[in-house]
Amino acid sequence: MTTTIGLATCAALPELDPDDHPLRDELARRGHDVRPVVWNDPTVTWSDFDLVVVRSAWDYTDHPRDFRWWAERVSSSSTLLNPASVITWNIDKQYQRALDTAGLPIIPTIWLDPERNFNARAIHTRFPAFGDFVIKPTVSAGARDTGRYAAGVTNSRAQGIMHAKRLLDAGRHVMVQRYLRQVDEVGETALVYFDGQLSHAVRKAPLLTGPYERESMSGVLYKEEVMSPREASAAELEVGQRVIDALPTVLRGLDRPLAYTRVDLVPDDEGNPVILELELIEPSLFFGQAPDAVTRFADVIEGRL
Repeated sequence: MTTTIGLATCAALPELDPDDHPLRDELARRGHDVRPVVWNDPTVTWSDFDLVVVRSAWDYTDHPRDFRWWAERVSSSSTLLNPASVITWNIDKQYQRALDTAGLPIIPTIWLDPERNFNARAIHTRFPAFGDFVIKPTVSAGARDTGRYAAGVTNSRAQGIMHAKRLLDAGRHVMVQRYLRQVDEVGETALVYFDGQLSHAVRKAPLLTGPYERESMSGVLYKEEVMSPREASAAELEVGQRVIDALPTVLRGLDRPLAYTRVDLVPDDEGNPVILELELIEPSLFFGQAPDAVTRFADVIEGRL
């Protein structure tokens, strides 16, 4: 019997991001009815699908409440990967508090709550005293609404205050993190896991070079990334495995490995890997840098049918 698989995407990419085309083609080659489908298209009947895999739904950060409702709705009529409970947990980067509590290495973070009604001076006092730092909302993706600032440069610090104030005034929670300088040389390492097993690793070149510029990101889903295959270090693999092992603890009710997980790591000042992001919703899986990974992920998807 033919199974119908939906690959959830966004209206700006109705035929998926090109990186997911090999997955679409591999599943179709195996005899499945594979359909790219826009997650918030009101004409879609989700019960028509045996399984829905979240892929390039990269505008969900503009509609987080709707996306949570959508995930629950799909889960009630089909199988959703990853599950709705995981998606809901991972939407807001405050999930990193749970990682920290579990003893996993994250970048030290200052959390700003809009309900505190911070004025400019209060924001100023919460910024690092030296080095560069990063401001971003806790609900964002692809470096959107994110900027890098120099703590010791008056104009840059003032720009950071304005950026944080604008986000807080819009009711958005904000995180402030010191920028780790080794990223400029080493970049980020993305570890991709399928069914709890490491599939491949990719290097991502640094994205943040300066302040957030609203005009430059207008209508843009994400900043363009420069990727290349990477052989992860033993230290990176150790942290990645610790994350995978901790997921059943931080995600209550998780009774099996997730179909896909991406752990993004950066080096701290001593060169030790720390967690930048834990991507469980719609991460790029970088099939272009690891073509063999397509068959591994297709196997996992079929195992969930």
